[in-house]
Amino acid sequence: MRHVIVMGAGITGVTTAYELALLGYQVTVVDQHLYPAMETSYANGGQLSACNAEVWNQKATVLKGLKWMSQKTAPLLLNPSFSLHKYSWLIEFMGNIKHYEENTRETVRIALLARQRLYEIAEIEKIEFDLEKRGILHFYHTEQDYKVAAKVNDLLCSGGLERNAISNEEIKQIEPALTGNYYGGFYSQSDATGDIHKFTTGLAKACADKGVLFLFGQNVNAVEQKDDYIRVHCAPSSENTNANPEERLELKADAIVVCAGVGSYQVAHMLGDRVNVYPVKGYSITVMLNDEQSQQNAPWVSLLDESAKIVLSRLGRDRLRVAGTAEFNGYNRDIRADRIQPLVDWTNRNFDISTEHVVPWAGLRPMMPNMMPVVRRGQGKRVFYNTGHGHLGWTLSAATAAMISQQVAQMYPAT
Repeated sequence: MRHVIVMGAGITGVTTAYELALLGYQVTVVDQHLYPAMETSYANGGQLSACNAEVWNQKATVLKGLKWMSQKTAPLLLNPSFSLHKYSWLIEFMGNIKHYEENTRETVRIALLARQRLYEIAEIEKIEFDLEKRGILHFYHTEQDYKVAAKVNDLLCSGGLERNAISNEEIKQIEPALTGNYYGGFYSQSDATGDIHKFTTGLAKACADKGVLFLFGQNVNAVEQKDDYIRVHCAPSSENTNANPEERLELKADAIVVCAGVGSYQVAHMLGDRVNVYPVKGYSITVMLNDEQSQQNAPWVSLLDESAKIVLSRLGRDRLRVAGTAEFNGYNRDIRADRIQPLVDWTNRNFDISTEHVVPWAGLRPMMPNMMPVVRRGQGKRVFYNTGHGHLGWTLSAATAAMISQQVAQMYPAT
């Protein structure tokens, strides 16, 4: 039985470990944290959203980013301080504007495959994760925004998505909890929402039951690439306070799959590859619906307010997840009050619920300049990558995990 090491225990790493285990591999997952799904897979917007597959590579995005640079509460915020990594990423981002349409269609295709696979996994492994198959509703405040969105909708539908235009009256029928008036919207009935952290931890348990070994609280310090094997050197991370800091682990394997999120940039450099993942910070709040009135007035249909770039998902009876913003500020993980407050204000403006009990969070999305995940071999013949999913890791991972596992199997069959 061949051995594969997976770096990272977020949604991409755990789904990859699961698919490899099904193919008959001995699998070891290494992560710096003490539990699975403790980075970007902890508290995202919750949407399994093929309808959000549009890549960001447009001139309009660049112009908006420049316009918003001086506004602390803007949906997109760029710290202009110099960073070679950041500015090389931005240059490559602009260079991919010409691939906007083809990359959007391909993202839709992967998202539709991933959605079906995730449902299958959840059913087979009996994973409870507050799944709601009530669709995703995008709404728009102005005629101009709606007309732009109509063109995007045509592009998404050309990629295979089913998504319908709806009026303000239909918006209220689909989600009566909305209290505002809107110009119009689009509704993707087949999309869904769920708790990414619950799903990932549930799947990690299913993986462990299938023999997958999880090594938590470990940093990968070095990797030796040989003709016949690959050797990974690990040391306790700063979170692993119970371990001897001088203790070292050596793992020998037939292949390694890098699913290290925003850390993939550094790992790839260590392995002799260039994977230009940049951390784009996003914020969320979890509104605790502790009173009966809030539970009754909170929406069940997932929402996306296009003008504010804010998404909403209902997570069970007593939680509401509201997320948004994109911040280019390096590996900074600080939770800024001036970025959280617009999410609270938006919630108060659109719904008659209490925001007395709110849990803030910030995470770093691992984004590639072309907004496409990296699912391929590295230069080293025993190195593979499944990373760079950006804001769509929850949406795409079930498909990319199967894709990269098949690539590993083609090169190094399990038995």
